[in-house]
Amino acid sequence: MNDPVNVRHCLHTEQTAQHGIGYLACMFEHRHQLRVRYAETDRMGYMYYGAYAALFEVARVEALRALGISYRSVEEEGVMLPVRELNVRYHKPAFYDDLLTIVTRIPSRPGVRITFDYEVRNEADALLTEASTTLVFIDRASGRPCNMPLRMTDLFAPYFDR
Repeated sequence: MNDPVNVRHCLHTEQTAQHGIGYLACMFEHRHQLRVRYAETDRMGYMYYGAYAALFEVARVEALRALGISYRSVEEEGVMLPVRELNVRYHKPAFYDDLLTIVTRIPSRPGVRITFDYEVRNEADALLTEASTTLVFIDRASGRPCNMPLRMTDLFAPYFDR
């Protein structure tokens, strides 16, 4: 289920380097590729800024799928995952027919909330966009925040229990 090319366990980053030599940030990472469709571009030929939210949704759905979690199964368990926050920083434009790689990371152990960080890169590996979304686990019956389902907790354990 986990494609070793597309899913990673630990990364050494500038932020984690502050903690000393040998410290690795354990987190979940997934890579997904999509091609920019004509309908997603504006008159300038750039990928329309509003299309990025859908791009991030596809990336996070596929990242969870790589872990063995489908949105459908979570909803069938009575838990909803609305987006609470979306932050985007555009560095360079993507263009029609560009093959994009969306790197999706879950940087910290989910609880009542789950945060996804994204990098959008083109075929030359240039960083085009950085973003993050925070979603909240909501009990469908009560409409109140709840903890992540136990099944998901177990699937995330290898990435954060070190």
